[in-house]
Amino acid sequence: MRVALMQLNSRDDKAANIETIAGLLETHIGDRNVDLVAAPEYGTFFGGLKQEQWDAAETFPDGEGYKALQALAKRYGVAFHTGSMIERDGNKHYNTSVVFGPDGTELARYRKIHLFDVETPGGHIFRESDTIDRGSEIVDFTFSGKRFGCSICYDIRFSELYLTHMRNGCDVIMVPAAFNMETGKDHWETLLRARAIETQSWVIAAGQIGLHREAAGERASYGNSMIIDPWGTIVARASAKPGVVIADIDFGYADHIRTILPSNTHHVLS
Repeated sequence: MRVALMQLNSRDDKAANIETIAGLLETHIGDRNVDLVAAPEYGTFFGGLKQEQWDAAETFPDGEGYKALQALAKRYGVAFHTGSMIERDGNKHYNTSVVFGPDGTELARYRKIHLFDVETPGGHIFRESDTIDRGSEIVDFTFSGKRFGCSICYDIRFSELYLTHMRNGCDVIMVPAAFNMETGKDHWETLLRARAIETQSWVIAAGQIGLHREAAGERASYGNSMIIDPWGTIVARASAKPGVVIADIDFGYADHIRTILPSNTHHVLS
């Protein structure tokens, strides 16, 4: 399976972000025989003030971003994991991944479970829960005969989610992110590799990079989008700028790893 990983510097301008995504598909992906495209967290709108984020939220499947990315999946005949968008459902707002099949059919919808409410070592305070409501359902989907587990960014710190995906038979874990620079430089790669090793699954992690406007000024995202194999080896990593990385996933290698080191079958504690 050929995967295209999008690394973006999304801003608080939905139309411009959608145009950037469409341009990357046209120039880097359209003629490369790609099966699956993966975008980062908050790909269609990132940053801005709380009310601006709520104003950019969409109902699905009526929203501008939803329709635009669905149309791109159909146009290029690829499965498209859209990273995440801000979803409005009644009076609630969610950080939601939507996955489209090559014909535009919605394959999955996952609302982020673990919200980023932290104070970093440098004293930066993040309160995602001030804007976003927490999801509650673990979600996976099937594409091309393989099962994919959904997660978003801060979820990566909570192994119980990934062990559930492992027990559910997932072959790939999706981790779209906008990982903060401070924590990213120390934890991003380590956590992703750990999740790949403990689940013996491929990990696809598309990230935001660069600066984004927020209420307290600007925040920096770490980037370093990567694809990691079930042994924990990084097989593809984006450079320090927006762009696209393409790599092939060998599911036969995952079968080999699970055969020679069958740790997935050795769990004692639930």
